[in-house]
Amino acid sequence: MNKKDILFPYDELRKGQEDFIVDVNNSILFGGKLIGSVPTGVGKTVSVLSPLVSFVLDRNYCGFFLTPKHTQHKLAINTLRLIKERYKIKFNAVDFIGKRFMCGQEGVAVLSNGEFHEYCRDIREKGTCDFYNNCTNKKSSAKKELLIERLKELGPLHVEDVCKLCIDEGFCPFEISCMIAKESKVIIGDYYHILSTGVRDALFLKINKSLDKSILIFDEGHNLISRVRDLMTVNLSSFILDNAIKEANNFHYDEYADILNELKNKLENLNKDKLSVEINEGLVKKQDFIFNEQYIQDFSIIADEVREVKKRSFIGLVGGFLEAWLGGETGYARILQRGFLKSGKVNISLSYRCLDPSLITKKIIDEAYSVIVMSGTLLPLEMYRDLLGFSDVKMKEYDNPFPVENKLSLIVPNISTKFTKRNEEMYKRIANEVSEIVNNVPGNVAVFFPSYNILKDVDRFTVIKKTGFYERQGLTKEERDEVIEKFKSHKDHGGVLFGVSGGSFSEGIDLIGDYLKGVVVVGLPLSRPDVETKELIKYYDDKFSKGWDYGYILPGMTKAIQASGRCIRSETDKGVIIFLDERYTWDMYHRCFPKDWDIKISKLPVERINRFFTSK
Repeated sequence: MNKKDILFPYDELRKGQEDFIVDVNNSILFGGKLIGSVPTGVGKTVSVLSPLVSFVLDRNYCGFFLTPKHTQHKLAINTLRLIKERYKIKFNAVDFIGKRFMCGQEGVAVLSNGEFHEYCRDIREKGTCDFYNNCTNKKSSAKKELLIERLKELGPLHVEDVCKLCIDEGFCPFEISCMIAKESKVIIGDYYHILSTGVRDALFLKINKSLDKSILIFDEGHNLISRVRDLMTVNLSSFILDNAIKEANNFHYDEYADILNELKNKLENLNKDKLSVEINEGLVKKQDFIFNEQYIQDFSIIADEVREVKKRSFIGLVGGFLEAWLGGETGYARILQRGFLKSGKVNISLSYRCLDPSLITKKIIDEAYSVIVMSGTLLPLEMYRDLLGFSDVKMKEYDNPFPVENKLSLIVPNISTKFTKRNEEMYKRIANEVSEIVNNVPGNVAVFFPSYNILKDVDRFTVIKKTGFYERQGLTKEERDEVIEKFKSHKDHGGVLFGVSGGSFSEGIDLIGDYLKGVVVVGLPLSRPDVETKELIKYYDDKFSKGWDYGYILPGMTKAIQASGRCIRSETDKGVIIFLDERYTWDMYHRCFPKDWDIKISKLPVERINRFFTSK
């Protein structure tokens, strides 16, 4: 393979990289589909962007590189810049994040996506947004054109840089980015830019793109299934209704305050009829929550008026839920739950939850010119094929490029976090195992638990000779970054990062080199066997005869393996990965580990750890 033909910007290919690039290139050239489990170190981003750019440069196609998190955009933009500089070629690329995060108006970050779009539409239509006005009026056209040319010359740029330059000049970053996107060959975006039908249709209309001329690359694809299901789920709760009632009263919509009170009474009656004192959740039917469909339109009109003053509207949230509630049965579950707010007040919630992501993704996959889904944790590949709705697709597990001797992978079967075995004695045993392992790993160690509660219960009994750093629920990006930086600063004398599998620190962080020497995954991060999980198992059993695998076992194993991947992030990294639970030895779980992992079972992990770090 000639690296110049695919615009590969580096002098050398990594081990296993050429194999992946060839498959990506063929998928793009011939309009194919690819699902790839691509280990860390292969160089996924450059391996897809190089053949992508070489294909779209002289063709009427556009590539979309899509991620679940904003933080993953920078690597893609930097790679595109490298390609541009290495081969002295000109092409435009745009980096999009959520529109509200690109907005120059104050106070919009607290709004939901739906609320922001209503607010944005309102101020545009009323002509009260100067950033937007400058993008559309003739007086600013010369200045606008100069800004666009400057951005194209400097680009590809990360969205933060684009926003700063645009806002400083008095222009809407989103509108300016859309203008550049019309001429762009590559667009970096978030999943929902493609997965949300409304967002995609509106964006494609503005930038003159279409699915049939699009190459879609979904990075970190193990997130796709849950992201689509969440995107297609809506909720109504006592909390939302209470605030909607206050809103109606404040704006003197007395008649609608009464209607909202009636809806709240219906919700409370459902709680009395369907849930007992001991049972806090259950399935309901569409006809259990009946209302006048005229409310949907009325609430929408009222919400528009409220947003003129407050930017956001709880009445609008109610209207959105009522509209979705009228949807179909197949692939969805209607769930009633009873919980408590921080104040201690009872909160009843009603959810219309999506079970089947293929209701959205199959149409996208079938219509797009080419689709590539990749991640270091995409096993088994067949699950992603089935759940996302692929038909004709190439599936492949790629070789790990890192030296096998640099990683020690152990299963320690001395404990279990299985619900029936959780008690103080077991927490003490877990704490003892964790303490022994952490104290014998030289340097920093990360320990991931199935939940915050288990972390808290075990931590009471740990005796660790290193500084502890703790993940908390609801950490902001700034707080998260601060914890990581402090943790990294302890690499010489050792620190411990306590987190949860599937949480803020179990994916999306790179601690390359000496910053992390070990990862301990405590227990199995399986979903709580709640009503939703049971419905998932039943639905996947009916559709694929794999209910327990697709609805319960494999999602939990994906979280565990993803957490373990924080340890070895480069070919020179050396570290240990410990899976601490007897269930990892059971065949139903053990078979989920990647084929090339030389994973051992040991009840005496400290001896193996010491030998590993003292050997050359």
